[in-house]
This record gives sequence, structure tokens and C-alpha cells, in this order.
Amino acid sequence: MSVNGISGKDGVKPGGNLQGLKSSQLKALERLSQRRISPQAGFSAEQAREFALISRAVGRQVALLIDRAGKVTLVLVGDMSAIYIPELPRSRIGSDRLRGLRLVHTHLAPEGLSREDLMDLLFLRLDDIAVLSVTPAGEPDKFQHAHLAPGLPGGEPYMVHPFVAWDRAQTDFAAQTEALEAEMAQGDTPAPVPGASMGENGACPAAVLVSISTTHREEQERNLDELAELAHTAGLRVTGRLAQRMHVINPRFIAGKGKLAELEVLALQGNAGLIVFDGELSPTQLRNLTDITERRVLDRTQLILDIFAQRASSKAGKYQVELAQLQYMLPRLVGKSRALDRLAGGIGGRGPGETKLETDRRRLRDRVARIKEVLEDLRRQRSYARSRRAKGKLPVASLVGYTNAGKSTLLNALTGSKVLAENRLFATLDPTTRRLRFPRERELILTDTVGFIRSLPKVLLEAFRATLEELEEADLFLHVADASHPELELQLKAVDDILIQLELGDTPRILVLNKIDALPLQSEETRRLSGPPEDQNRGNCLSVLKELHPRAFFISARTGEGLDALSRAIAERVIDWERFTQLHQG
Repeated sequence: MSVNGISGKDGVKPGGNLQGLKSSQLKALERLSQRRISPQAGFSAEQAREFALISRAVGRQVALLIDRAGKVTLVLVGDMSAIYIPELPRSRIGSDRLRGLRLVHTHLAPEGLSREDLMDLLFLRLDDIAVLSVTPAGEPDKFQHAHLAPGLPGGEPYMVHPFVAWDRAQTDFAAQTEALEAEMAQGDTPAPVPGASMGENGACPAAVLVSISTTHREEQERNLDELAELAHTAGLRVTGRLAQRMHVINPRFIAGKGKLAELEVLALQGNAGLIVFDGELSPTQLRNLTDITERRVLDRTQLILDIFAQRASSKAGKYQVELAQLQYMLPRLVGKSRALDRLAGGIGGRGPGETKLETDRRRLRDRVARIKEVLEDLRRQRSYARSRRAKGKLPVASLVGYTNAGKSTLLNALTGSKVLAENRLFATLDPTTRRLRFPRERELILTDTVGFIRSLPKVLLEAFRATLEELEEADLFLHVADASHPELELQLKAVDDILIQLELGDTPRILVLNKIDALPLQSEETRRLSGPPEDQNRGNCLSVLKELHPRAFFISARTGEGLDALSRAIAERVIDWERFTQLHQG
């Protein structure tokens, strides 16, 4: 390190543990902040000696935060064994993987970089972290540095260089950072996903999916598969996934620091700006994870809410989604940012007054109350429409089932309608009602409602109460399921559980296994599976499905296969309903 330092015009005030320091020491620290450190060679001999002497004089570790132009942006003072690094600027976060800052600090003992130093490098996404050890006489001794390298075969996310005599260290930090960012960006220009929401550069936002749970690994992987479908529907590009089974969930960070470090490496490798957790995070976990990762953190509930917000088209649907979002946000508003804690100004807001955080809470509660009033009006309107249908003495059947099971396609096939039907999760949010006509002047009201999903968030159940009330008036449920889905049995159970939760478990139902055209094409002689039981449970053979669900109707709403038998079964239910009504009236 042989380049001479150039003094800057303006220094920065030192921060950290300044208690007990003399004014001369504070001035020396401030002079240190005025130095220009070469981006190519690092410290000059004079700068290294000045840095070491100040650290030994104050008897504490000292750190410099240096930008890519060589300007010292922050001087920090710690104690003899550690330095606390405050929240750093995030101006580069989101546009580049690295922060654009490197940190150099002193050790008062002849020791190199610690594990905590390397964790700071990783979580703060520094360009480089370095340590200069100081002799008891205040002379620079040895130097060591490390930088991120998430592609290393050994699994470590960083490269640690040898601990060498300080005057023998030769590193071009500018070239190192440029090469590292170029390497990390290789192959990271993906094709946009059709229908996805684009990021700043026209590409789909990248996300890492995470499952930290007490359930077994196979279930976690299944849940991550579904989370990946949700992410795709929301317009995200999945660049990595991580699963860990834990006996006890960490109440603060949901996982330990080692697993969070592994997660950070995945995010770095995929240049992911979002981390999506399966399950629901507590307000504390959400806040802490956002702070430590410095990325946007979502949980499964937020992801589903975002999909609903994208797809809501009617007035009722938009209000219901907004209500669910506000109810989810309210308990998580605490400590969201320092800006929320400042006092509100203006007339009536000066002095002790009402804090900005309290004002935000009050406004959100007022908005929630207003939306509930609007939804109550809509609920009454729907109730009036249902009562008019009841006066017409027409039976009502509701299509229920897991999301993307093909309910809207079946509605179109049975009634000749043209309701929007897409091969996406939650394509239908608003209830749709059509008349289904049968021979001999018989009719049925057929309604299509929002699809279900496992662990349906409570905020959605409450917000969509006005929509789900359509199910309460149904005389018959057509439980539509995707026969080709590998998790068919689990999806059937999830729908049953939600109907029980809604106190609708006793409503008569017909099981309709849709999408049989997506099952493997086999002859009658080879329809029976010959593989192990785990293959049979996948539900990819029609004969096995018929054995498992002998009373179900097997159809393809897309091709029309099996619709005649289903229509006859529904018509028989209408006749039974008429007979029951006549007997009851008699």
C-alpha cells in the first residue's frame, strides 16, 4: 500500500462509542475522515500509521466506511473487541447486489477477521471488509480482507484472503469489485413472464421462496411448489428456494443466523430483491427480517393479497381486497419506519400532539370502518337478490373447490356463458350467477365463487364474507377438483376443512373431478398402476381415481367429456328438490 492520501475539504463527524474521548482525539478522528483512500491500492503508509496510532491512542477499535471513489463516508469508534455498525444508506440496494461501500477497521490484538466480521460483510452486502491489526506501540501490524463470492464450490459465500504483513498486501479494490459484480450478473437477464408485473428494468422481480416449519420436509417441498405457483401468478420470477425443518420456530427471526446467511447467499446468486415466506410472519418477524436482509420480505398472506389486488375487477372485489390488506397491515404498522415516529405538524398537531404513527393508525381504522359500511350495503343488495331468487322457487347450486380447479370453465360449459376462465390461481374473485336449464322446463341457479386454498388467511375469510355468503344459500355444492393435480387428495381435504370452518359441511354436494383430459393416455388393459403405492397416490390414473372416489363424476370441462352424465345427475337433484319442496309445502 504505497499511494499517498489526499485530504478532502470536508470531513464527517465520528460516531459510535465516543464517551470519555479527549477533544484532541475527536479532532484526530475527524481528520481521519478527511483522507482519500485509493480505490486501487488502499491505505498509503502514512494513512496506515495514522489509522493504527489513533486506534491505539483511544484504546478502541476504529472503522472507516469508504465509498468507491475513496471518500470516507463514516468513522466509527467501538470498544476493545467490537464495533457496532449502524443502519447504512440503502441508495444502491435494489439496483446492484453490492452496496458500493467497503469497511476497514482495526483490531487491537494480532487477530484476523472474525466470524461476526464475515456476517457483517454478507448481510450488509459490502464491497469488501478488511482488518488492520495494531501493535501495542501503535504501529500497523497485519492486514486481512474478504469479499463476497457466492459461487464458490465449497459453499462459503465469501473469499477470505490470507492474514499478511500490512505493507505486503496488494489488492486493487476497484477492479475486484467490478469483476465480482460482473460475475454475479452473468446470465441474469431473464425473459419476461407473460402477464407479469415488470420491475424497473423491464424484467420480472426476482424472489427467493422460504419454508421454515415444524412439518416434515416432503410437506414443506409441496408447500413451496404451491408457493411458486402463487409467485408466478403474482408476476414474480423464482430464483431460489430454501426449506428447513425446525423443532422450535425462532420468535424473532423465524430462523437462526446460519440459515439466514444461507438465504442471503441464495438471494445474492439470483439477484433477488424479494424473499417470500410460506406461512404467516408475525409483525416482529417481518420487521426483523426486513432489517437484517435489507430486502423486501413478504409472507404467503401478503402474496395472496397482492394477487387479489391485481385481479379484483368489480367494486365489491376491490373493496374486499382493500379491507383484507388494511386489516393485515394494522398490527404490523408498529415501528415500520423511523419516519412514522415523528410528531405531526400543523394546527392542532404541534407540541405533544398525536404522533405520525398514531395518525396513520387512526386513518387506517377510519378507512376500515368506511369499507365495512360499503360492503354491508353490498351484502344487503346481494341478500335482496337472493331473496328474489328464493321467491322464484329455483334451487341454487354453487361451484366450490380449490383455486384453478376449472370451476369457471365448467360454468361456461354447462351454461354456455363466457365468464373469464384462465389457467391461473384465483382467476375468479367475484361471484358469477347463471341459469342452468334442463328439459321439461326445469331450471337451476348456478353460482361460481372465489377458489379456496390451503390455510386460507383469516383476513381473506372475513373480508370476503359478502362473497362467501352466496354459499350459505346453496342447496347443492358442486365440488370441483383437478383430477390431474399430484396433490388432489390434499386439495380435497383443504376444501372440506374450509367448508366446515364456514359451517357449511352439511350442505349436499357432488364431487366433480375435472381435467381428466390431462391424465396420462392409457388403454383399458394398462389403466391399472403397476408401480409402488406412492405412485398410485399421485392420482395420475383414471382407474385408480375411480376406485378411490366411486361416486365422483369424471369430466373435462374443456373438451366436454363426461358433462352429459353430470348434467343428468344435477337434473335428478333438481327433481328431488322439487319433490322435497312439494312434500314440505303439503
